[in-house]
Amino acid sequence: MVETIYGCKWSLTIYSLLRDGINRPGKMVRRVEGLTTKVLNQCLRKNLEFGILGKTTFHELPPRVEYFVTPFGEKFLKILDEIEELNRLLEP
Repeated sequence: MVETIYGCKWSLTIYSLLRDGINRPGKMVRRVEGLTTKVLNQCLRKNLEFGILGKTTFHELPPRVEYFVTPFGEKFLKILDEIEELNRLLEP
């Protein structure tokens, strides 16, 4: 799981967007140059399957979907933050 998520460059970008309060897919795609809807949906699907992210669907017209970090995801992101900190310590 860690390798799959950490190996996907867009997962870390999505976590950063969610931390900034951007939780709707359309806004994510518009905010990040090079991120396509197809790639975003694949990445979000993986994160949902692993339980890192959750999804709220609002029954409105047009349909609205918002993503959020689950309690498990919060713990997982803390581990990723620690890995990033270790990487910084190793840089010359």
